[in-house]
Amino acid sequence: MGLMDRLGNVIKSYLNNDDEKIFGSARGERRPSHDPDLDAAFDELNDFLNNDKARDEPGPEPHAPPHGPETSNGTIPEELRQDFAELGVAFGASGTECKDAYKKLLKIHHPDRHAGHEGNMKKATERTARINAAYDRIEKWRKG
Repeated sequence: MGLMDRLGNVIKSYLNNDDEKIFGSARGERRPSHDPDLDAAFDELNDFLNNDKARDEPGPEPHAPPHGPETSNGTIPEELRQDFAELGVAFGASGTECKDAYKKLLKIHHPDRHAGHEGNMKKATERTARINAAYDRIEKWRKG
């Protein structure tokens, strides 16, 4: 498949708003696209996120709460409220919910999806940076 054919398929899928066909359902099931580079990029993202999870799977210390370290009053720090909102999940959502929302938002707002328009690419880059920062702060809090 030539470069122009691949580019045409990507543009058609973007214009048809056919994200589920390319990226799979919200449950994380992704069907292969017709672009091997796109498939490889998302496989790499899934491997990275799954390896990150596998590293964390030994579990919390027996004295640590399963949802993350508690503050002095036993609640989630209020400064994380905006981070949960940035991911579009409820305040105090589980790690799985946060991770799923994070992956979904990155697929939608990735700058490469907006490469044809400089203004949209800049906005996507800024949004991706906010999404990454919010997810990182939540994960750091969970790890203690």
